[in-house]
Amino acid sequence: MSTGTHEYAADPRNADILISLNGRLVPRAEAVVSVFDSGFILGDGVWEGLRVVDGGIAFLDEHLDRLFEGAKALDMEIGLSRDELTARLYECLEANGMTDHVHIRLMVTRGEKATPYQDPRITIGPPTVVIIPEYKEPTPEVTKNGVRLFTVHVRRTAPDMQDQKINSHSKLNCIQACIQATKAGADEGLMLDPDGCVATCNSTHFFIVRKGELWTSDGTYCLGGITRGNVLTVSRNAGIPTFEKRFSLVDVYGADEAFVTGTFAGLVPVVEVDGRTIGDGKRADDGDAAGPVTRRLRTLYKDYARASAKRAS
Repeated sequence: MSTGTHEYAADPRNADILISLNGRLVPRAEAVVSVFDSGFILGDGVWEGLRVVDGGIAFLDEHLDRLFEGAKALDMEIGLSRDELTARLYECLEANGMTDHVHIRLMVTRGEKATPYQDPRITIGPPTVVIIPEYKEPTPEVTKNGVRLFTVHVRRTAPDMQDQKINSHSKLNCIQACIQATKAGADEGLMLDPDGCVATCNSTHFFIVRKGELWTSDGTYCLGGITRGNVLTVSRNAGIPTFEKRFSLVDVYGADEAFVTGTFAGLVPVVEVDGRTIGDGKRADDGDAAGPVTRRLRTLYKDYARASAKRAS
């Protein structure tokens, strides 16, 4: 079954991975938390997705910045310093003998509660910190053939509602968007802001190329994506006119190229939005659906990620 930009080939090695659960390394089948955990009861927590490249974790400092900032916004303790959390990440990787082609899900919840209720004051345990490393790579078919998007009715909320800057466990609006896009036969949902301008996708960030310029949303209604920010950096460094701005679906339908970004798959071309073919629909000689600007940025981003990978000290 297709899972859009997160489609991957199953790897049998993942059956025997060790998962870090509050500092203990336990087999996958034994990695469990209490039914009273804040994350299970309420989605009360923050998380990060990380890529392991050549023995290092790409853009680790930026991911930890976002994790700790989100926890502070939720008035939630992580219970570990940045150095301690970094050491725990590498301890888990070393225990599994992992050095490359690995995706990590780092999750922190407020901890165990005395009873199922939302008030943080009835939390009775320390924060729950889980690290799940898996051998996981995007399928070549997705990165080569691209994805199709469908504009969903579920909107991104304003900062005075649920602030989209927090990478929280509470992702119901994104799940609803994903379901609607799937029902429409698309790979992922394109989400608008409260005024009807393009914001982001349900699990990735969205970019278009128009007349040699790179556009993405102004960022008000989307997560501060690490890959998003780094693509903007490499684009500007390459001299490509790059803009964070508000734009509409009319701009999208008339774009020369489009792509989405995320930690897992990097840059993935978008070939269709709401039944409209993006650009001229032509492919490169090797069958790659990505346009010339997207291909250039994909290469620049991969080099940038490899150079940034922070290794254990």
